[in-house]
Amino acid sequence: MRRHHDMGGLDAGPVVQNEHDFAPWEKRVDAVLRLLSGPERRLITVDELRRGIEDLGPGAYDEMSYYERWIASITNNLIEKGVLNIDELGLKMADVEARWDADRAAKNETQNEGVK
Repeated sequence: MRRHHDMGGLDAGPVVQNEHDFAPWEKRVDAVLRLLSGPERRLITVDELRRGIEDLGPGAYDEMSYYERWIASITNNLIEKGVLNIDELGLKMADVEARWDADRAAKNETQNEGVK
């Protein structure tokens, strides 16, 4: 049985072959994978990364970009292995969101001062 991600032999339209600049977060995801899979740590293998990507449901797989699939797979693998847990992840995400909101508010305040 063919899984959702397995598109081999199906008409998927033209392949875009032009290069693009990677966003900073995409570079970070690549760096995280390299650090976790390197010989010093060996916390995740390419096969585990691929399995995690293939295990994403059809909706998530289709909606996520290439590196979003990577970070979802990395995260799920690290949770499965007990390297991090969902509570830690949730707290860190809330912390990052709060800092993001504070930075955005400060930036808006600075821009509004310049308009006065």
